[in-house]
Amino acid sequence: RTDDTKEYEFGDPFLLDLKGTLMNSVRREGVGSPLRLTPEDFEVYRTELMTQTATVLMVDMSRSMLLRGCFFAAKKVALALDSLIRGQYPRDTLHVLGFSYQARELKPGTLPQLVWDEHEYGTNMQHGFMLARHLLGKHKSANKQIIMITDGEPTAHWEAGAPHPYFNYPPTYRTIQETLKEVVRCTKDDIVINTFMLERGHYLIDFIDQMTQINHGRAFYAEPEALGEYVLVDYVANKRTTKRIR
Repeated sequence: RTDDTKEYEFGDPFLLDLKGTLMNSVRREGVGSPLRLTPEDFEVYRTELMTQTATVLMVDMSRSMLLRGCFFAAKKVALALDSLIRGQYPRDTLHVLGFSYQARELKPGTLPQLVWDEHEYGTNMQHGFMLARHLLGKHKSANKQIIMITDGEPTAHWEAGAPHPYFNYPPTYRTIQETLKEVVRCTKDDIVINTFMLERGHYLIDFIDQMTQINHGRAFYAEPEALGEYVLVDYVANKRTTKRIR
């Protein structure tokens, strides 16, 4: 229920605004008793449809994230989003992935102790998208999304049967294409990818442009200190799909 009201129409949830309903009768008939109500007097509260969402938050943990001062901002967002969903949207689900040379799932309870690994190079978005897709595939929620926080383009990927990821900077055509193949797979599974960029490098912007053309997700540029506001406000805004009532 929202705080806005409207005239009742057939099919509306009957969430009666008693004060508004009585005042409509007074305006129509004037002051006096008893008040006589007609169907036109009924005033009801508008409603919103709160959509259930399954989310994977992908946090870039590559070397450049720490050197540019972005890693701790991303960590704060992960903690805040986990707290928001647990407190306000308990029917939603959140998975957190960290990705650099390869991707791995991070349990919410370990987020406060999360530290950056200075020995890992690379930005393996391909592996991150692959794991995210598998995690979201376990949920029946109609709304599935990946929120990715990164400061760089993909520079690593797995080759089929290879014991280790392949890494190269600047990114190779092969890495870009293998990463975009995972974007296509996510898109076919109705997973929306929204990206929060902490840098405006040429390679990154070019890759994100290609990705959004495939997936039709959104891309934002945010300064590290404003990242939390961007992500949390966007999450809440997209939770609310207003039920249109004529």
